[in-house]
Amino acid sequence: MQLRVDSAAEAGLRPDRLRDLEALLEEGIAEGAFPGAVALIARGDVVGWHVARGEAEVTPSRRPAVLDTVFDLASVTKVAGALPVALSLWQQGRFVLDDPVRSVIPEFGAGTRGAVTFRHLLVHTSGLPAWKALYLEASSAEEMLAAVCRTPLAAPPGTTVEYSDLGILLLGAALERLGGRGIDALVHEVIVRPLGLRDTMYTPPETLRPRCAATEAGNAYEREKVGADGAGFPWREHVLCGEVHDGNAHYGLHGIAPHAGLFSTAWEVATIGLQWLRPGILGREDTLREATTDQRRGAAGYPRGLGWVLRHDGTFFEALGPRSFGHTGFTGTSLAVDPDADLIVVLLTNRVHFGGANTKIQEFRLRFHAAAGRAASP
Repeated sequence: MQLRVDSAAEAGLRPDRLRDLEALLEEGIAEGAFPGAVALIARGDVVGWHVARGEAEVTPSRRPAVLDTVFDLASVTKVAGALPVALSLWQQGRFVLDDPVRSVIPEFGAGTRGAVTFRHLLVHTSGLPAWKALYLEASSAEEMLAAVCRTPLAAPPGTTVEYSDLGILLLGAALERLGGRGIDALVHEVIVRPLGLRDTMYTPPETLRPRCAATEAGNAYEREKVGADGAGFPWREHVLCGEVHDGNAHYGLHGIAPHAGLFSTAWEVATIGLQWLRPGILGREDTLREATTDQRRGAAGYPRGLGWVLRHDGTFFEALGPRSFGHTGFTGTSLAVDPDADLIVVLLTNRVHFGGANTKIQEFRLRFHAAAGRAASP
């Protein structure tokens, strides 16, 4: 299933309220939430609104954002890449959701880790901590996995929702062993090739970088978080453009990771989102339903499906329908899907170009998705 462009009316969108959305993007730029953005709204396979505003790069040179600007998706990689691969291998019978991860990665099986299942990793209830600068002790996939395996659990498995990059790093290593290929090859096989995507990739070539949105100067935000532990580390100093922003993905995994590292355009992110409204390459309808229903099984915390955040008060798409689901990326990206309204909303920004500590995107996303919901209402 592919997207097509048509009028706002054909897509069931209100032109007057879309103008409000465009004004809102301009406000976000003026308020310093981000330098530039590309946004898209589709109803089913009909794209009724697709705009670019602001700048893809402010420094060291200025470039406008355009419709096909390529963004570092950051953690949207988790649902655009790693999740479809996991669903594909699950449906092939390569693993069962409640299998222990140690059945594939035995080196993770010591102590309470032995109780961690694939479901726990996908739902972020494994007990693994949210983040750690693994690259300070690891510079290859093998060393990164070993570092995850020796990281103590922050909570018993299955007891609490703790969004964890380390959990998805572990999941990615398991998927690679099950699939017999690297995560980049698996994503290409499961998503990129079947959908005919041209701009969704890891490690964009130099020739594509003039189309990429710039992010932060080096890893300034992570460097501050790491503090004295990072003394003497060979940090990047230049403005990042076409290089993954995330430190573990760059320094530890050379740009190819399950939790971050995919680059794409708003159109192609929406194309991936469409697959969640039309069962097809991602699998059967019951598979998609399982992935987008609450999988916490008694764990404390906000509702999560397999990979996805589910709609709840306080999430960035709280104004959308009750069965909505979505995900954000640290660089300023997001994808939200409302199956009841047959609605896909993509907002790609380069908010970290103003520094990783810039959090104005959080409040902006709430306003943006509320306005997007109104534009799709009668």
